[in-house]
Amino acid sequence: MATIPITKRGAEKLKVELQRLKTVERPAVIQAIAEARAQGDLSENAEYESAKEQQGFIEGRIIEVEGKLSAAQIIDPSELDAGGRVVFGATVDLEDEDSGAAVTYQIVGEDEADLKHGLINVSSPIARALIGKEEGDTAVVQAPGGERRYEIVGVKYI
Repeated sequence: MATIPITKRGAEKLKVELQRLKTVERPAVIQAIAEARAQGDLSENAEYESAKEQQGFIEGRIIEVEGKLSAAQIIDPSELDAGGRVVFGATVDLEDEDSGAAVTYQIVGEDEADLKHGLINVSSPIARALIGKEEGDTAVVQAPGGERRYEIVGVKYI
């Protein structure tokens, strides 16, 4: 299995989710199944069916998170030294060449991406356009609304 890049913060978030799934949600659904079984006939027991479905979802998510953590290549952006180039984990200050609007993005893994918080997926079009560039370069992004040009104002490793 190929390694999946993830920031240190993203790995911690997955570990917390895994711990919650195993210690809180799994026991709760097991209890719900036990209570539903105690009601008798399981063939027409909606609570039992719902609890079993929830158990399947939880077990599937546990397997998925464990797989992601085992394949993770954890990267601490504060320990990067890429010589000012944009790499995975870098925080990039951009200026839209058309509107002059300033934006800041950090390039993160798939599970961490959250555009509202300025976290963009490493495989997104804008991240792919930024990777390898340096401060002062222009990144051309093929967006759904047409071509966008961004000037790289700054690159930080935080």
